[in-house]
Amino acid sequence: QVQLVESGGGLVQAGGSLRLSCAASGRTFRNYAMAWFRQAPGKERQFVATIGIGGTTYYADSVKGRFTISRDNAKNTVSLQMNSLKPEDTAVYYCAAGGLFSVTMKDYDYWGQGTQVTVSS
Repeated sequence: QVQLVESGGGLVQAGGSLRLSCAASGRTFRNYAMAWFRQAPGKERQFVATIGIGGTTYYADSVKGRFTISRDNAKNTVSLQMNSLKPEDTAVYYCAAGGLFSVTMKDYDYWGQGTQVTVSS
């Protein structure tokens, strides 16, 4: 069982930066692929970025070059550094843990409660 708690969301102007963090409970954190998804109002939840157990990363095209995902297995945390933010990045951001390095929601077994990111124009 893994419990995930996100933090770091907030309101930022377009062009600004935010860093999201996700703290995971459990000693098996290092055995899970970790990912960030987001859900804008009235839209489906969508993939943002993922990092495998070996550190391999993959990003959605919409955030590539602007967002960076990282993990610290010693601290049981995964982070998402978001730069050059755009109004269309506004969403609730969710942290997820799963057994597969995947871009698909169904492959992630554990989810956080989400943190709101709002980018003003």
